[in-house]
Amino acid sequence: MRILGIDPGLRTTGFGVIDTQSLTLGYVASGTISTRHLGKDPLPDRLKVLYDGVREVVERYRPDCASVEIVFVNVNPQSTLLLGQARGAVITALVSCGLPVAEYTALQMKQAVVGWGRASKGQIQEMARRLLGLSGLPGPDAADALGMALTHAHARGMVQRLSLLTAQP
Repeated sequence: MRILGIDPGLRTTGFGVIDTQSLTLGYVASGTISTRHLGKDPLPDRLKVLYDGVREVVERYRPDCASVEIVFVNVNPQSTLLLGQARGAVITALVSCGLPVAEYTALQMKQAVVGWGRASKGQIQEMARRLLGLSGLPGPDAADALGMALTHAHARGMVQRLSLLTAQP
């Protein structure tokens, strides 16, 4: 199964694509979709760049499903609203491509990837590198996106193992 992980952001959205087969994980690609070049352009223009960018990633790598980070309210309500709109553009792009979308919190991702819910960005980068056999550290946004994909692979594997246990006589 090919999984696309997304770390949504209005300026930089990370993406990571992995393949899973049984207990094997394989790195496919990772990177970012940036709206920084738009500067202070209107919000709808920036959201369109995210929407189009996610659709391009889906068309290029052909994932079977996607996982996206859930956004929580932070200190600045305006930032939270903008991030929520970016997340909405990302999810709309994924659903318009026919992908099922799973959602996980940053805490769930950190626990699944590092084993500790308060892990640093550096720890996530290092574990993504180790788990996927990368020669170097992925950038922070790409690492978080790979973490989202790894979290979904882990959760999916747990569901499969539990269904096997309950199906046995």
